[in-house]
Amino acid sequence: MEPMVMKGIQLLLSLSLLIVLHELGHFIPAKIFKTRVEKFFLFFDVKFALFKKKIGDTVYGVGWLPLGGYVKISGMIDESMDKEQMEKPPQPWEFRTKPAWQRLIIMLGGVTVNLILGFFIYMMILFVWGKNTLPNSALPMGMGVSSLGKEIGFEKGDQILMVDGKPLEVVLDINKMLLIRSVEEVQVQRANGNKVTLEIPIDIGERMFSSGQMNPLYPLFPAEIDSVLKEKNAFTAGFKAGDKIVAADDIVIEDWLELRDFNNGKANQAVQYVVERNKILDTLNMVLDVNGKMGVIPRSNIKISQIKLSLVESIKEGFSYGYWTLYDYVAQFKYVFTKKGASQLGGFGAIGSLFPASWDWRAFWASTAFISIILAFMNLLPIPALDGGHVMFLLYEMITGRKPNERFMEYAQMVGFFLLLALVIYANGNDLFRFLSN
Repeated sequence: MEPMVMKGIQLLLSLSLLIVLHELGHFIPAKIFKTRVEKFFLFFDVKFALFKKKIGDTVYGVGWLPLGGYVKISGMIDESMDKEQMEKPPQPWEFRTKPAWQRLIIMLGGVTVNLILGFFIYMMILFVWGKNTLPNSALPMGMGVSSLGKEIGFEKGDQILMVDGKPLEVVLDINKMLLIRSVEEVQVQRANGNKVTLEIPIDIGERMFSSGQMNPLYPLFPAEIDSVLKEKNAFTAGFKAGDKIVAADDIVIEDWLELRDFNNGKANQAVQYVVERNKILDTLNMVLDVNGKMGVIPRSNIKISQIKLSLVESIKEGFSYGYWTLYDYVAQFKYVFTKKGASQLGGFGAIGSLFPASWDWRAFWASTAFISIILAFMNLLPIPALDGGHVMFLLYEMITGRKPNERFMEYAQMVGFFLLLALVIYANGNDLFRFLSN
């Protein structure tokens, strides 16, 4: 199956699960408070539905437009803009006649379910598959360093010992922590064995984002070839999977970083490489392409280890992982409001890229948990047409003792709806532009 199709299937399954459970979060408290729910739909049923069936007062169905789902609650100003119903005298089963605290619980139900679900999935992932670890010992060559990393004081071959006095279980988390967790100092061990403590500038996150160097530190590993792309120059020259490049034009090559830097300066030029194959040295000649590329896929020697956890440990670690996932997402949200951040917004294509090209249960559930937590946060934003917009108006009512004007609510809902529609179009337009550019 094509990778794009497999990613699309996983995205559809994940979103379907999250949408149904989110809407159940509204549906169940509405029923508890004896509020009539007219519709419960997975996907939007613009003009027609793929399936629908009425049970009691509620029509359950599946729409054809996979941009979300909804529950239509009687007496509620929402995206359906049912003005006719709102002009009738209020009825005891309607949303608008319920106490503000009940309406608040109904509106917070979907977000609460998404948040709990995300945390629960992380707990179960850790219980079933264990916790991933990638200590320094798994990267004997240390880290490569970008130009920004060098400005901060990192050097090639550094091993990360401590971040703000604590060791990292997954050493590659260092980049995420530098970007959004206000790191103050990092202790490293140089290639010569010396230990050094680096003071991290307070604006490191902004510098990483503005420069595009989101990974100023990256793992070093030998220049071994994982696979050779057919019909590329390396294939014609005789390179094979498993070859280790040890020299280029009599220059010793120790890792992929050195090979990449060497090749970048040799675009369209002939190069003589020395490779180690089955412990025997051989010489291969080839001409690099216009971008200085050979046409090979590097072999990564990164080996992630798993630690089995008990149920109690999984609950504790899963809660911590869910908390930091939410914290990191909220912390980096500020970048959305920059010009560069706006250009990097993504829609369904970007979300689909979270899933692997082949089916993997752990990766599927990890991506689903991440999306669930994102949906919880995004739905709480105080934008009319989102749950957070309704919550904002309800809190205003509870504090002041006055309901906002219904006409104002209708206009706010309409503005919020078109704002979200524009955002969806823009984000998916970015996906399309990136796809065509590639």
